[in-house]
Amino acid sequence: MTHDVDRYLAGKPPAAVELFHRFRAMVLAAGECEERVHRTEVAWADRRVFASAFIVSGRLEVAIDLLRQVEHPALLQSFPTTRKVYTHRFTFTAADQLDADIEAWLVEAHDDVGPGTR
Repeated sequence: MTHDVDRYLAGKPPAAVELFHRFRAMVLAAGECEERVHRTEVAWADRRVFASAFIVSGRLEVAIDLLRQVEHPALLQSFPTTRKVYTHRFTFTAADQLDADIEAWLVEAHDDVGPGTR
């Protein structure tokens, strides 16, 4: 069952909601994609999901799928999800953590993983 973004964000901590909006704007700026709003998370996809986000305990947790591994101060873990794709899990608590690297990786994820990797 899907819900709209406002319904997903209802009752969440305002600081985390602001981070979500900043991240969402970065995703949408990466290129045309479908926004899939679920009860527990929001995901963005072309043919394949390339990014997702959810709020927990006042922080923003996101996943970005890339064809390579990257490093970042907010990176929690990176692991292969297919033979080609690595999922990167980040946690954000401040707006300045959503930096140019994250923005560039979202474009890369949109372009390289979103259309599918086969």
